[in-house]
Amino acid sequence: MTVTYTFDVFSSLDSRASVTEDADWGGYWGKQGPELLEERLGEYSGDQRLVLGANTYRAFAAMVRNAGEGDDVFDPWVTEMRNLPTTVISDTLEEPLDWPDATLVRGDAVDVVARLKEQSDVPLRSHGSLSMNRSLMAAGLVDRLQVTIFPALTGRTGTEPIFDGTEDFDLELLYSRTLDGRTQELIYRPHLH
Repeated sequence: MTVTYTFDVFSSLDSRASVTEDADWGGYWGKQGPELLEERLGEYSGDQRLVLGANTYRAFAAMVRNAGEGDDVFDPWVTEMRNLPTTVISDTLEEPLDWPDATLVRGDAVDVVARLKEQSDVPLRSHGSLSMNRSLMAAGLVDRLQVTIFPALTGRTGTEPIFDGTEDFDLELLYSRTLDGRTQELIYRPHLH
């Protein structure tokens, strides 16, 4: 039996995953609210395995290392995410990883995730890891695409276009919700077009 794999990503309305370091948006583009934080906590609680690529692992580990007290990095859902069993896929990182319960796996992400989907007894989820997840989508390994769209346009400061370079996909809407009266959470089943 194969488990589900969810590609989970935060986005501005113009499909950017982040902003330049000198941007003054803050975490969540400054748009987080109690419903969003509660929803995220529920999504990252429970039995599942986190899958990260090398770049996202490096960014997350650095955010935690550099965070100050009261920083968004210590939101309860992020703590839940950090404490999930985690597979980090990389041919460039070295152990030990600065992440609780992380396993470094070398090899092609498509092969690694295909194997994980067959062998895991818990669902798989990835937050970020854009290039890795674009490859996994093209290979048909992503069962759910979860996009949380924050009400912001980042034409000047936006970086990391989420879907640039991906294949064409038809998206079947499975779930939608408005959080805090402004942020959209959309969950799709992607199908190659």
